[in-house]
Amino acid sequence: MKNDKLKNQYRINEQIRVREVRIVSDGGSTVMPTREALDIARNEGVDLVEISPNANPPVCRIIDYSKFLYQQKKRQKEMKAKQVKVEVKEIRFGPQTDEHDYQFKLKHAKEFLEDGNKVRAYVFFRGRSILFKEQGEVLLLRFANDLEELAKVEGMPSLEGKKMFLYLAPKKAGAAKKSQQARDREAAEAEAKETQRQQSAEMDYDKPANGGLFANAKISADALKKLTETEAED
Repeated sequence: MKNDKLKNQYRINEQIRVREVRIVSDGGSTVMPTREALDIARNEGVDLVEISPNANPPVCRIIDYSKFLYQQKKRQKEMKAKQVKVEVKEIRFGPQTDEHDYQFKLKHAKEFLEDGNKVRAYVFFRGRSILFKEQGEVLLLRFANDLEELAKVEGMPSLEGKKMFLYLAPKKAGAAKKSQQARDREAAEAEAKETQRQQSAEMDYDKPANGGLFANAKISADALKKLTETEAED
């Protein structure tokens, strides 16, 4: 059925009933009478295929029609493969969601965004819990803040009936930036590991009094102290 639809999309040979056409090829394009183009196609044992009927004059190619349909089908398949299917994933909260449940749902939201999906988070107010709508708004704003490295806010929290919605969209690949605290922490951890590696390579196990495990432990403690100071400054 799909092949028939594609096949019937183009006019070929005698179906082309205009006076002249523009023939395109790898070497460029030429306007000529349709009859002349048909003669060229017949002599080459191929077809005259109209690819742009609304142009003035209509644009055609001289090519085997079966080959042309194959190329079109292949191109459509490649375009479809490149299309990213974006889904909207929902995250539901209650106005008094506990910390464990919050972190669990935050983790899922990160996974959804990393996969390129949008997230619609909402707080559902059941019965008299609508009195806590400000609490729900605070929760959603915290949620948006915790996801700021992965997502951009498409709409601030808004109340619709008994639900307050927050819409988040994934940032483009590579757009998420690490906070300064995260960068400092990673740098300190890397420095600590490198110091440990160098000390381990130089360690003389036959002379523990001159270094060995005691010196390595001291360096590790210094690195940990530096990491703690870095986080305290942030």
